[in-house]
Amino acid sequence: MLPQRQAEEVMVSSLNETEGDEREEDKGDESQLSLKTLLWHGGSVYDAWFSCASNQVAQVLLTLPYSFSQLGMLSGVIFQIFYGILGSWTAYLISVLYIEYRSRKEKENVSFKNHVIQWFEVLDGLLGPYWKAMGLAFNCTFLLFGSVIQLIACASNIYYINDRLDKRTWTYIFGACCATTVFIPSFHNYRLWSFLGLGMTTYTAWYLTIAALVQGQVENVKHTGPTKLVLYFTGATNILYTFGGHAVTGLKHGTGPTGPTVITHSWSLAEEIMHAMWKPQKFKYIYLVATLYVFTLTIPSAVAVYWAFGDQLLDHSNAFSLLPQTGFRDAAVILMLIHQFITFGFACTPLYFVWEKVVGVHDTKSICLRALARLPVVIPIWFLAIIFPFFGPINSAVGALLVSFTVYIIPALAHMLTYRKASARKNAAEKPPFFLPSWSGMYMVNAFVVIWVFIVGFGFGGWASMNNFIKQVDTFGLFAKCYQCQPSSPHR
Repeated sequence: MLPQRQAEEVMVSSLNETEGDEREEDKGDESQLSLKTLLWHGGSVYDAWFSCASNQVAQVLLTLPYSFSQLGMLSGVIFQIFYGILGSWTAYLISVLYIEYRSRKEKENVSFKNHVIQWFEVLDGLLGPYWKAMGLAFNCTFLLFGSVIQLIACASNIYYINDRLDKRTWTYIFGACCATTVFIPSFHNYRLWSFLGLGMTTYTAWYLTIAALVQGQVENVKHTGPTKLVLYFTGATNILYTFGGHAVTGLKHGTGPTGPTVITHSWSLAEEIMHAMWKPQKFKYIYLVATLYVFTLTIPSAVAVYWAFGDQLLDHSNAFSLLPQTGFRDAAVILMLIHQFITFGFACTPLYFVWEKVVGVHDTKSICLRALARLPVVIPIWFLAIIFPFFGPINSAVGALLVSFTVYIIPALAHMLTYRKASARKNAAEKPPFFLPSWSGMYMVNAFVVIWVFIVGFGFGGWASMNNFIKQVDTFGLFAKCYQCQPSSPHR
């Protein structure tokens, strides 16, 4: 057990360093705010909303029409709303557990000045070290495959601007480009990136919607979905991945240049620091509002593209592949490439810190030495993206096997166990919400989340997504040179 304990401490301490290394730089002259404050020092409710909305969907926006072709129009819309609400609920649970943990520690006169509270610490403090280990295992694995998905998406997208190179070659090229993130010491604040990211996804979503409507329905279009259970649950799991990918937020607390700052730490598709907040209690509502905005992006675009192309999407998991090449489409592709490159860096940064601590170079001031030490993290990601270039199906597999637990099951179970005793409920820092003022009601909702996601998301979704994933291997083979480049690809 000692090596396991040491590994856990390495991960937690290194992830704490992600923000800790930069905090000292914030103690400069507070009078020098203005533009720097506008661009970097975000901590308001609005910053939190921007980050939630901009990071909730990225490359997965391009695969939702593919999911609609598997699910059918009605089921696609229903599952988006359903999993969007479930993702908001688990974000609410995580914020409640964070407040509970911090409240208990403060009663013990524990000071959080210059200390970072993370989701793993919350699990450890409320439920014990085994829960912390489980959270670390799922989250780090999620980050790894989240990075793989971003790299696959880069190659898939750029191909539709320049098809003179196959997708595998583009993966080599973008793998090298993304490897340059090893030279970025860490990420500080994200106000600017949150704003730009939201603009990128909004443009892309409305481009898809308008382009599909202008294109109109293709000749002899058919909308036969759902036709097979395997496709149905694969599509449902991709939507589970969409709205769960950014709901897991471990919350950090520290002292920033303008006062107490709480930073929510996203582990889904994998940005390292999502947003800063001065009033963490409001986060549980902000995520819901952000999700409502995301609905205005995901539902119209998926509905419009599926309406226009129907069953053709079964063979085209990337919506760009069916739309005519125009300046507007090229702009959308480029914006998504930028977004994916940033997301790759966000996802890899905590993994970089973990590895640096393991090899003992984290404290060095040499950027080159740290970059060299980080390469073993990038190389497996690069390799996996080349082996499994299945843009779309890999999202569903990650959703079923990782997101199901990381985003939905673990937070719901943690809340149930934290407040299982009457004394814990009586002294709870956060009482049940106004729309569900009963502890029994909360317990029932959490139990439903656990049972539903375990059976439908992990069980049926895991069976369907892995079955579909294996079919991709059988059809295209490992190291596929150009996945879905030919319109005549057989249906999955």
